[in-house]
Amino acid sequence: MATIKIDTTKYPGNIINNAFSPTSETRHSINPSTGEPLYEVPVSTKSDVDAAVKHARAAFKSWSTTSFSERSKLLIVYASAIEANREELEKLLVLEQGKPLTLAKSELDMTLTWLRAFATMEVKDEVLDSNSERTVLQTFPPIGVCCGIVPWNWPVLLNVGKVGPALITGNTIIIKPSPFTPYCDLKLGEIGMSVFPPGVFQVVSGGDDLGPMLTEHPGIDKVSFTGSIATGKKVMESCARTLKRVTLELGGNDPAIICEDVEIDKIVPKLATLAFLNSGQICMLVKRFYIHEKIYDRFRDAMVEFTKTIKTGDGFEPDVLVGPIQNSMQFEKVKDMYAEIDKCSWTTAFSGGVREASKGYFITPAIIDNPPEDSRIVTEEPFGPIVPLLKWSDENDAIERANSGETGLGASVWTKDLARGEKIARQLSAGSVWVNSHFDVAPNVPFGGHKWSGIGTEWGIAGLKSYCNSRSLWIWKNVM
Repeated sequence: MATIKIDTTKYPGNIINNAFSPTSETRHSINPSTGEPLYEVPVSTKSDVDAAVKHARAAFKSWSTTSFSERSKLLIVYASAIEANREELEKLLVLEQGKPLTLAKSELDMTLTWLRAFATMEVKDEVLDSNSERTVLQTFPPIGVCCGIVPWNWPVLLNVGKVGPALITGNTIIIKPSPFTPYCDLKLGEIGMSVFPPGVFQVVSGGDDLGPMLTEHPGIDKVSFTGSIATGKKVMESCARTLKRVTLELGGNDPAIICEDVEIDKIVPKLATLAFLNSGQICMLVKRFYIHEKIYDRFRDAMVEFTKTIKTGDGFEPDVLVGPIQNSMQFEKVKDMYAEIDKCSWTTAFSGGVREASKGYFITPAIIDNPPEDSRIVTEEPFGPIVPLLKWSDENDAIERANSGETGLGASVWTKDLARGEKIARQLSAGSVWVNSHFDVAPNVPFGGHKWSGIGTEWGIAGLKSYCNSRSLWIWKNVM
């Protein structure tokens, strides 16, 4: 496979109809570790969006009738092309997103696994009724032109997590990267130019006004959005104007219920890592720890000791777990949450803070010791490296507190008693629930949220069906 080159001064343009489409205006994001500007990327206008939609609609006519085997073959080729360029993509991901290089490598590993898995997942007709008089099938034709709106925290995996299902089910797709992390997503589009037919997979970059141009466009049939709850509501409102199909994967405030029988030394390293990974900037990390009062003090002390070993720094430094907060807007939000520590007189088990002397957006981890249940650190998702530890004694009370609030993305239970763990897990209102783990995901497993954490699912056959219409096909026999 040919390798791509990275021009560190300017990107040639949007990816429209398998060609670079330059724009009159450009913009740049910054390296969150240094505050230094990265290279220029396109700023799309409505005419750019119109062009992409026109080509996507034209391409849909032939792509939707392309055989599953041919679409599958091209997804495999695309995965191989990404793999041939993974080293450059990993470095670019660290530069634009800030995550440690080891985590960037993990994201590329997952990206390749997901694409190759999607290539094997065929949504087949289902026989609902069959007798001597008739056969009734449920069939799943593709919706049409899809739009994937990708967030800044996991821009490579969540790009292909939309592209793969859309393309394998016969749709065409236009990807809109986050304005904070447009670089890898544009490169993924560039790689796709040599694999897919024109108009099948396109990427348009821009500012905050680009999202509404896409969600309101009458030529787009479905939007898959991953991002904040507040923006998700706006996306849904916009899509309603043209009755677009919509999938929303939004924020979470994941609880972990720790029972009194756990082996603390075994689980603390994993749990602490799953709280501070990617600087806490993953929607399905542990955000609230509910710890049985019998082991609370020992668990807290063990977590503090482990957290002392966590290194914060630039993503290219060795052994870094916590990189910078990705952008200035999120940095200010996390700083505001840290300011609550003194304002509300929270007790800190481990005091983190802002690295004031740094040009980057660095904040070190903090652990809050048993704050009131109505504290912001408990009720809100900080999306930064700060977590509360909370005590419980009554199992039903712990479940009720874990289920409180408006979100329900992920949750976990930790216990040696698997029957007890499953019993608790079945009572937790979340789209993904784990016993003795957290944040396990797979391309063949549906992923989505309850309540305000989203609508619909991505991934798995259920997720692929969200890129399809449902059609009931009645075939009567012995009539003619």
